[in-house]
Amino acid sequence: MKSTLTFLVLLALIAGCAPNSSTVVRSQSHKLRGIYDDTADDSLADSGFDSEFMSLEDQDLHMRFADAAIPQPSEIPGAPGSGIPSLDQFKKAMAGLAQIFQNVHFETDEYVLRNPQDMQIIDRAAAYLKNNHNTYVAVGGHCDERGSEAYNLALGTRRANYVRNLLVQRGVNPNQIHSISYGKEQPEAFGHNPDAWAINRRAEFKIFEK
Repeated sequence: MKSTLTFLVLLALIAGCAPNSSTVVRSQSHKLRGIYDDTADDSLADSGFDSEFMSLEDQDLHMRFADAAIPQPSEIPGAPGSGIPSLDQFKKAMAGLAQIFQNVHFETDEYVLRNPQDMQIIDRAAAYLKNNHNTYVAVGGHCDERGSEAYNLALGTRRANYVRNLLVQRGVNPNQIHSISYGKEQPEAFGHNPDAWAINRRAEFKIFEK
């Protein structure tokens, strides 16, 4: 009888200490928010950031995983011995190459290309880079003037990395592609209207040939 009672007491203690399924789910959800959702930081709650935050959707998560899977360039532009100048010395393509490395454009608050013509530009750029291994490209992500500087720098990063991933997926050596965000600091059009904003929401190619 005493051994049976002892067993029941131990069983009750184990049940009380074990986390229930809802606790586990909440814990895992919090960990995911910490990785993928900037709003997980309570310090942002009153910062005004939430009103500008672009919430993550499935395609965002896929892009995060894609970024991790595609290695960054082995040579840092401007580093001694790299043979590649700093990114500010990459130049816009001229003459015939200007028809290949054209700007691609994004919808408001998006970093995924929607226009088939933009995808054709990506295809042409990828084909050229695959056949010219001494050509390096800097992909600059740009935004229109609306929104905060921090928000647009983050969005510009997503746009540049998205284009870089598209090129790598088409067989371009990732060491040939560098990405950088300029946010809203380098507009191509200086108007304050939808037409100017559409021009400025872009990824821009600049190249360097060894």
